Amino acid sequence: MDVPRLQEMFKDDFDIGAAVNVFTVDSAAELLKAQYNSLTAENEMKPINTQPSEGVFTFEKADKIADFAAAHGKKLRGHTLVWHNQTPDWFFEAPGGGPADKETLLRRMRDHIHAVAGRYKGRAYCWDVVNEAVADEGEAWLRASKWHDMVGPEFLVRAFEYAHEADPDALLFYNDYNECNPVKRDKIIRLVKWLKEQGAPIHGIGMQGHYNLASPTIAEVREAIEKYAELGLIIHVTELDMSCYAWDDRRTDLLEPTAEMMERQAELYEQLFSLYREYRDVIKSVTFWGAADDYTWLSYFPVRGRRNWPLLFDAQHRPKEAFRRVARTAGVEM
Repeated sequence: MDVPRLQEMFKDDFDIGAAVNVFTVDSAAELLKAQYNSLTAENEMKPINTQPSEGVFTFEKADKIADFAAAHGKKLRGHTLVWHNQTPDWFFEAPGGGPADKETLLRRMRDHIHAVAGRYKGRAYCWDVVNEAVADEGEAWLRASKWHDMVGPEFLVRAFEYAHEADPDALLFYNDYNECNPVKRDKIIRLVKWLKEQGAPIHGIGMQGHYNLASPTIAEVREAIEKYAELGLIIHVTELDMSCYAWDDRRTDLLEPTAEMMERQAELYEQLFSLYREYRDVIKSVTFWGAADDYTWLSYFPVRGRRNWPLLFDAQHRPKEAFRRVARTAGVEM
């Protein structure tokens, strides 16, 4: 099929990216080359994969993705340097046992960031420096984590400082999910304002965009974009997908999506991209968390044994109705 290319449709609006891993850069290579102009490593650049033991770096998988991006003229988003998840335990442990002290932990953070961001200096044009540090619910502002428990909020400032040291030219982002939920949205805004007050070199906000057919509303997405834009930073949509199931929906009876699901998904994607184009002065990149429905983190999570179909291309890499509606927002009819 002669399919229009997303990266061409939106070239005057924002970059169009996809998250990939060492398998999908092969299995979806042709789709990636044709449709996307930006790539993000799904897991391969996270601490557990890049430094599983202190001083032992394993860059083979991350290098494969970076090399694919370079070979095919794609931008590379770095993801992610500091996270409460997928960080090996040794970071937080003293050599003789027990918890590491604050100075040791910050030294390890700096060494890690310098090694990873330094390796991809000049190749990764931006980094998700800190991932998901804000508490989801209740009165708590920041998530309880080993980073926070052992260093305090200072760990966030230091992460951005170390990333800027490692690559002064890279754009640096704070990245989070549920970013359109009004309670969490306001906590993220509080965090970003605080980081700026502390002098942290933060350039942008990553709106992950893990949405579903029920939530959030387009009005909530719009309000979040407007409030984040008021901070004067760049916005990237970093992990966009549209689950066919609400988060608490545990049904397992479907082998294929229903026609109603695909129509609703198409409608929402069309509304989203119309909205993104409206705010293209501040939204500079939109990255899907996957390239096509044959591989997505939402299949088998959070419900084991259940498939999901959250992206613009089906399992055979054919454009779905959602793709056609997104194309329509750019004036391309199929």
